[in-house]
Amino acid sequence: MAAYITHPLIKADTVEQRLYQLDLAGKALATPTLVVLPTGLGKTIVALLIIASRLEKAGGKALILSPTKPLVEQHAFFLRKVLKLPEEEILTFTGSISPAKRSELWDRGTVIVSTPQVIENDILTKRISMEDVTHITFDEAHRATGNYAYVYIAEKYFETAKNPLCLGITASPGSSDEKIAEVCEGLYIESVAVKTESDIDVAPYIHKKEIEWKRIELPNEMKDIKDLLQKVLEDRYKRLTECGYSINNRKYVSKKDLLGLQQRLQGELRGNPESSVYSAISLLAEILKVNHAVEITETQGLDSLRMYMERLENEAYSKSGSKASKRLAEDLYMKQASHRLKDCDCEHPKIEYVKDIVLQQVKNNPESRVIVFANYRDTAEMITNTLADIEHIRPVKFVGQASKYKDKGLTQKQQVEIIDKFKAGDHNVLVATSVAEEGLDIPSTDLVLFYEPIPSEIRSIQRKGRTGRKHDGRVVVLVTKGTRDEGYYWSSQSREKKMEKNMHELQKRMPARINNEYTSETCNEKEQVTLLEYDGEKIQVVIDQREVRSTVARELEKAGMDITLNTLEVGDYVLSDRIAVERKSSEDFVGSLIEHKLFEQISNLANAYEKPVLILEGESLFNSRGINPNAIHGALSAISLDFGVAVFYTRDAEDTAVLIKQIAKREQIDEKRNISMHGRKSSKMLPQQQEYVVSAISDIGPTAARNLLMHFGSVENVMKADNDELLKVKNIGSKTAAKIREIVSSEYKL
Repeated sequence: MAAYITHPLIKADTVEQRLYQLDLAGKALATPTLVVLPTGLGKTIVALLIIASRLEKAGGKALILSPTKPLVEQHAFFLRKVLKLPEEEILTFTGSISPAKRSELWDRGTVIVSTPQVIENDILTKRISMEDVTHITFDEAHRATGNYAYVYIAEKYFETAKNPLCLGITASPGSSDEKIAEVCEGLYIESVAVKTESDIDVAPYIHKKEIEWKRIELPNEMKDIKDLLQKVLEDRYKRLTECGYSINNRKYVSKKDLLGLQQRLQGELRGNPESSVYSAISLLAEILKVNHAVEITETQGLDSLRMYMERLENEAYSKSGSKASKRLAEDLYMKQASHRLKDCDCEHPKIEYVKDIVLQQVKNNPESRVIVFANYRDTAEMITNTLADIEHIRPVKFVGQASKYKDKGLTQKQQVEIIDKFKAGDHNVLVATSVAEEGLDIPSTDLVLFYEPIPSEIRSIQRKGRTGRKHDGRVVVLVTKGTRDEGYYWSSQSREKKMEKNMHELQKRMPARINNEYTSETCNEKEQVTLLEYDGEKIQVVIDQREVRSTVARELEKAGMDITLNTLEVGDYVLSDRIAVERKSSEDFVGSLIEHKLFEQISNLANAYEKPVLILEGESLFNSRGINPNAIHGALSAISLDFGVAVFYTRDAEDTAVLIKQIAKREQIDEKRNISMHGRKSSKMLPQQQEYVVSAISDIGPTAARNLLMHFGSVENVMKADNDELLKVKNIGSKTAAKIREIVSSEYKL
């Protein structure tokens, strides 16, 4: 008979007592700790035990941070069920709760479960203080790298809390020492506690997880198409060598290698802008696109390749298309590959394996739940459509929120609805991309099927962890012989073993190593004097909500500036009654220029503020997206001379923050000016609004929209026109005409 945890703050007979969880909790109560525990073994229980102990002995508040809103709701539901606290003291914070309301709730909450971005915003604007927070749990702690909000929150927590202690929990922190060290340093972790499925105290709770991989032969027809694509690659590699940049071992070159060369070339461009460097960058862009097409052919299938080639063609002939896409569209071998693709009626044999394996599972156990993982949305779409035609299988596609050409994402609400239907059995097969690997409350499944292996040990572990939680599970990995599938499979296997070995070694040596490094780094930081140190003068800045995604806001907060977050219609930062700043990274600037948004934004800024400022951040302005440097020089000239906007250049976010603070200080301290937000986006004239309505149709750009309106005279007439009438319009082909008729005349269905 199971024993239960007994604690003054935990309800009786609600939490089963497991020795390995008590062991982990005991270690994590002594010092900031990273707990590594396989999926399904109760990382949340470990966090609960620590939270209950801290609240009982140290008082204050406990904060649990989780990457997504569904996980936040899941954790809060669990804590309300097991903690002996009034429900109104266990709160959830997400972006749907107003900042003012969060500030009020924070004061009376004891346990707050939140997404990290919300807490980051509230710290930046000083709506909350973490002075009395006695414990923070960082769920999915492996995310604590780079600029992720966890890193900033941990820094502010250990800086302000009177009695800080934190816990990081994850199933997969990464295989390299560097990755694990970055996570530990980002969260101020001083020790690591690891449990694996082979540990004696964990083994009794492990369900059997059968892992098998099936090796599949690529059909000759697909090999022929791959060979044509390889000829394109060989040509581009040869020309790249002629530019002075050869690639060794081309057969096994990885995307990481190609991206590394791209970064090197961009660095050379800044110091040596010769034509050969521009040519090499352009050739490399083509290589990356064709290399991706080869990977799709080898590992995905021809339906996915058709969709990708269609997107390439659409990009090539669109006004904003890159030169790389345009050149590939004219390449003889690419045309031959496209022609073969249209005539080829075979498909990757993986799809037959998927059908057989899933059908067998569902037939043998009608109550089964199955997840099929695919790396690409096009493949997920193909698998879903194929399985939908099979009796007893009720599949549903499950993808992320982002949308792109002919590929609409799912909102978080739609994702939650799909998961609820999956739990209820309305769907018995979830065909998912990486969005299902973590961060969502997906129930344990009977079968997890990898359509292709993935080289990431973190993602591989997350996927496998979706089965074998409450009962025995099965994992099947499909691998195409002689392709990068095999390399990815062995890479993930090797990295998983390396990670487990590293974690045990790190557990032994971590306290001394991290303590020494941490003390040394802290001393160094205290000795450094930077331009951003707070100088005692209170300076204000109003920041657009969307700018919090950059690290500029964090740097300004560190500098002691009084930050207000708001939704600004014009500009990104307001520094006085006459100065507002539009900040753009090099990539943003070029993107806005290509998409014809730049001058509208600059015009709005110049009309609204007496002294408008544009800050260009980063050092890759003249080698982003292959745009002609003359176009950039022309745009900058117009911004400065025609619109009267001051243009400043900065290296990075910290440099930008220094500049913003200096301008704000000059305005508010030296000139005694107050902050005043004003200005609205310019209203579109009627013709612009009409063009906007027509160009909202897929495949219709601004030029085509104008042609249609000039031909038919009104939006109404465009929508009423039949297929033959549409074909009479300049540059409107049969494909575009058919798309217009499909959208206008199809019945609306949710």
